[in-house]
Amino acid sequence: MEGKTVLITGGNSGIGKATATLLARQGARVVIGCRASDKTDRALAEIREASGSDSVTALALDLGCFASIREFAGNFTAGHDRLDVLINNAGVFPTEFRRTEDGFEAQIGVNHLGHFLLTLLLLDRLRESAPARVVHLSSMFHAMGKIDFASFRGEGPYKPYPSYAQSKLANLLFSNELARRVKDDGITSNALHPGAVATEITRDAGSFTRLLSRVFFASPEKGARTSVLLASAAEIEGETGGYYVASKPKRASKLARDELLAARLWEESEALCGTVS
Repeated sequence: MEGKTVLITGGNSGIGKATATLLARQGARVVIGCRASDKTDRALAEIREASGSDSVTALALDLGCFASIREFAGNFTAGHDRLDVLINNAGVFPTEFRRTEDGFEAQIGVNHLGHFLLTLLLLDRLRESAPARVVHLSSMFHAMGKIDFASFRGEGPYKPYPSYAQSKLANLLFSNELARRVKDDGITSNALHPGAVATEITRDAGSFTRLLSRVFFASPEKGARTSVLLASAAEIEGETGGYYVASKPKRASKLARDELLAARLWEESEALCGTVS
């Protein structure tokens, strides 16, 4: 990874922070995209200290706001002439209904639409840096999901777990469709399930759930291993459209492999985000 530029969303905590540390330790220039805050400032200092690298920076990003995503993409491309690896890592799991600034249910809005827009805005920089990689954090819960386009705007009752499963299925469908669309551009796209990891995504859950996650779930460092593999391993150079669990390729659900659904999700997402391929 020496000299390569890696962008990680949500890199100020959990798996993202651990991934940033490990890749910076390998010599990558790492940019973490997250909200500007004291927490981000502390994380930046901790990543630099733990990795022994000063080539770690932060740029303000709110994935729940299209204007913020567009501003971030402009700032990133203005300041970086390369993007070798994009890791769509950030995620939310609110237990009560929330909307993004653009009026979408928060889980589909942040976990999928935010990353969809960001990736499309950075595609030219990825092409210019080819061979390049895009890594998407999905979840084994994608297998329980279905895509209900009406729910994107929050129609109907909010159910946090089905909404989470839907957003993780969307991550996989997007990863697979992206792989098909950029296969001749020198860009690979792969998704992963990081395992049951104790991260801040459970911060809105009850105290009992948070306690269980701290006791029984894996550390963020262990959860980051598959992200690091997909971002850096020479042995998977050129591999695309895959789904990985515990650093090994695994067959995703039948729905996640539905090419017609993936294409429709892409088209719907373009319309919702106001983007053009």
